Amino acid sequence: MDIFKKQESKVRSYSNNFPVVFNKAKGCWLETEEGARYLDFLAGAGSLNYGHNNPVFKQALLEYIEMDGITHGLDMHSDAKANFLTVLNKHILEPRELNYKVQFTGPTGTNAVEAAMKLARKVTGRTNIVAFTNGFHGCSNGALAATGNQHHRGGAGMPLAGISRIPYEGYADIDGLALFETMLNDNSGGLDKPAAVLLEVVQGEGGLNAASNQWLQKLSKICQQHDILVIVDDIQAGCGRTGTFFSFEPSGIKPDIVTLSKSIGGYGLPMAVVLLKPELDVWKPGEHNGTFRGNNHAFVTAAKAIETYWSTPDFEQHIAARSQQINTVIQRSLKRYPSLFVKGKGRGMMSGIECKSGDIASAISAACFDNGMIIETAGPDDEVVKFFCPLTISESELEKGLSIFDKAAEKIAEKTLKKAS
Repeated sequence: MDIFKKQESKVRSYSNNFPVVFNKAKGCWLETEEGARYLDFLAGAGSLNYGHNNPVFKQALLEYIEMDGITHGLDMHSDAKANFLTVLNKHILEPRELNYKVQFTGPTGTNAVEAAMKLARKVTGRTNIVAFTNGFHGCSNGALAATGNQHHRGGAGMPLAGISRIPYEGYADIDGLALFETMLNDNSGGLDKPAAVLLEVVQGEGGLNAASNQWLQKLSKICQQHDILVIVDDIQAGCGRTGTFFSFEPSGIKPDIVTLSKSIGGYGLPMAVVLLKPELDVWKPGEHNGTFRGNNHAFVTAAKAIETYWSTPDFEQHIAARSQQINTVIQRSLKRYPSLFVKGKGRGMMSGIECKSGDIASAISAACFDNGMIIETAGPDDEVVKFFCPLTISESELEKGLSIFDKAAEKIAEKTLKKAS
């Protein structure tokens, strides 16, 4: 451990809570140098929806490397890119009647968000973008301006501008959309007409706040009436995490722009894209680029992920079953430990349980780690325990992880009771 303390920046975070050295991973399991195994309920913060070292993807990648396939291609054409675009269109876009062009950005989610915001401003000629309370969109300055969390915003070292923020659904019992609509219609409302609204359908780092279909439909309608673009940040909530490939599908809305990263690469390989309606494709060549926007290894595994898991309804059915398994435990825990928990949050396999304090959530996470499971917290005060295992997890593996959580909650409840008495 000394090398990390000596050489690595203090900016690291996950390793502070899980201070072991991992050297192997498979499926939903992580293994240390000493052979200790941990269930992974973090899944690369949503980058490993299909698990670690998925054997189907690994074989495809090994074969591609063995034949000296293109690794780095900037934005030049390649067989791997052509195949990914074909598979994405065939299995994802066409069945959902979504007509999008694909922009390959730098390989991070925040880069895709930056591109989406730049494009919205370029298309509309307006500079203001509306974002929402508790939203998280990345840590580069443009995306950070749209992020609500003060801890992350404090790292900017400069004023963060160009964003107007309104309350997300359920925030402090304020009707944010009524406020938004009123201000748009009021010449003295003080809101510069925005180029776009930027939102997560389920707010990942913000505490698993989930927008209702009705709220999303109303927001979309307001934006259509006022010629405002809708950008859905599906970087964490996409690729099946909420139950459908895109988080917005159940609402029936069709965003103007969608950002994807994290699990779009399939194998955990860096990759990010912006999906945009064709009429918005007003970029000039090279206006938004990035040296590593042509990660062909990620194109190979991304295509294989879509072909393997999204060509039939089977995977969605699996996610629904595992989601119900998680929800059953959440509901049982709410009844069993009223001294600890407030309510369930999120949707699908992007679910969690809100604790009465961040200290309780952190104690549960630590107890889970002691018993062989990696699980993180989320929310403004880190008060939500976040169930974020790979979507490919089996029923028995998920049951094991949920049992570890339950035992941790029982332990913390007993400590809380003793402290109170």
